[in-house]
Amino acid sequence: MNVVPDTSVVIDGRVSAAIDDGQYEGATVSVPEAVVAELEAQANDGIDTGWEGLEELQRLADLAEEGVVELEYVGSRPSAIERGHASEGEVDALIRDLAEDLDATFVTSDVVQAEVARAKGLDVDYISPERRRVGELAIEDFFDDETMSVHLKTDAVPMAKRGALGAMRYEPIDDEPMAEATVDEYAREIVDGAREASGGFIELSEPGMKIVQFRDYRIAIARPPFSDGIEITAVRPIAQTDIEDYDHADELKERLLERQRGVLISGSPGAGKSTFAQSVARYLSEHDYAVKTMEKPRDLQVGPEITQYTELGGRMEKTADALLMVRPDYTIYDEVRKTDDFEVFADMRLAGVGMIGVVHATRPIDALQRLVGRVELGMIPQVVDTVVFIEAGEVDTVYDVHTEVKVPAGLTEEDLARPVILVTDFETGEPAYEIYTFNRQVVTVPLTDEDGERESGVDRIAKGEIEREIRSIARGYVDVHLKGKDRAVVYVEEDDISSVIGKGGGRIQDVENRLGIDIDVRTHDENPHYGTGGGSNAGGASASAGGSGQMVTPEITSRHIVIPVDGHHGETVEVQAGDDYLFTATVSRGGEIQVSRGSAIADELEQAIDRKQPITVVSS
Repeated sequence: MNVVPDTSVVIDGRVSAAIDDGQYEGATVSVPEAVVAELEAQANDGIDTGWEGLEELQRLADLAEEGVVELEYVGSRPSAIERGHASEGEVDALIRDLAEDLDATFVTSDVVQAEVARAKGLDVDYISPERRRVGELAIEDFFDDETMSVHLKTDAVPMAKRGALGAMRYEPIDDEPMAEATVDEYAREIVDGAREASGGFIELSEPGMKIVQFRDYRIAIARPPFSDGIEITAVRPIAQTDIEDYDHADELKERLLERQRGVLISGSPGAGKSTFAQSVARYLSEHDYAVKTMEKPRDLQVGPEITQYTELGGRMEKTADALLMVRPDYTIYDEVRKTDDFEVFADMRLAGVGMIGVVHATRPIDALQRLVGRVELGMIPQVVDTVVFIEAGEVDTVYDVHTEVKVPAGLTEEDLARPVILVTDFETGEPAYEIYTFNRQVVTVPLTDEDGERESGVDRIAKGEIEREIRSIARGYVDVHLKGKDRAVVYVEEDDISSVIGKGGGRIQDVENRLGIDIDVRTHDENPHYGTGGGSNAGGASASAGGSGQMVTPEITSRHIVIPVDGHHGETVEVQAGDDYLFTATVSRGGEIQVSRGSAIADELEQAIDRKQPITVVSS
């Protein structure tokens, strides 16, 4: 008896299994070189099926050595053109032709291959793909009720994240490092389980990386050369919450049901964003809203009534197009990270779909600022009208977002009125931020400081805008000090006074009119912050006013920036440019600080020198 197996049945390991059962005992197994080429290519790409097929060939070689069967390799390797058209059946045709030429039984686990071979008159032995009943994975033994994730890696001690939301501990769960063979065995079991279990699927399969969904577990498997060792990260949700469990629940429920909203759920990693998003999804679904999700990978734990979509054809834009045909009331987008994600989120929201996006952010306002530059400023309140910030598993802050035409806080001229995005505290109704365009720049102005006191928008933006305007006129160093909500003093070099003021004061008046701020122009000699010798870098190293620091004159060489310092030998000091901290350094015994050019610190220092900002050394 002569049999010719194709790639599918070799990968499945069914040829050696049939021999062990006595079905092909004594037969000649003719393995096409085309099968070897396919397996080799898959193994080189880090695809598990390639390795599984090569292991089956080794088992066949062992059986041949024992005299149970005869093993031979037949045919030629497919050409590059034939391999390029493998998906169109070119390689399959080569294998079938060999079976016909050898008058052999064609063995396959591919139902299409079997039907084509029968149609061509071949003797076909179709072995259905092996399906195992998958129970639990070995990796599940590492989980307990408090475990959110398990982290296994070759030659490393197994680790886990355990604890309550917002209070996770990353701790070892075994004393001994894991051997490569053990981690590899876990990885193969996970992939097989995902293929065979009804609650499993492979979300992503790339050379060196697989992402698997197995029931409640999302598992990432990395292999060399993508990673420096085999690594498995398994994540499982440990909390199932209802929206009623959170602060502001009644107000949020009413807001969500009132009409379709644009909501960003934000927070740091592990804060409980996805858990809250899941509770929102279930609440909306229970109140007769059609809810879908957009995820890559699919990670949210929701009921079967909520369909979870991933990328269609590798692009979320296509998923969005499909969802618009499905017409959901709300879509949960987890996670919104890249510019494309924000654009898709905005397009769907503007199409009238309620959108709830999950966003990484360390502050509540950061989530909204991530839309700036990605969505036209005036459209932001139409895209997002609510920001929910989650911290330690709780709703920490809720912002309401809307637009008003008004004079921004801290500005006084009526002709400066413009559209302003108001970000207000959902609970108190107090304004927290204003976002608007000022001199063609988008600025986000906090309306309260850390102590909760009101502070002027001028304190945040006017100084920079005045500096920019004056530097476009003056050649020397410019120093700006604010004296109130609508008044500032500008100190310039004596040679620049006439240029800045202009004939009859016309030039400075133009600047004042543009900014809505009264500006008093003076020389650096009148600047109390730098004393009587307080020109930009005049006179080399000299003591600055009040003993707060020492003004220095850096020297730029081909390789270094050298800062001479009087005294402080061996001491740690801060180097500042104007009022801004640059870096901390130790003064050498020779009384200097050297910074290598090309470094980030040196670049900032050179920019400050080019702008003729005073460089100051202050004891730390």
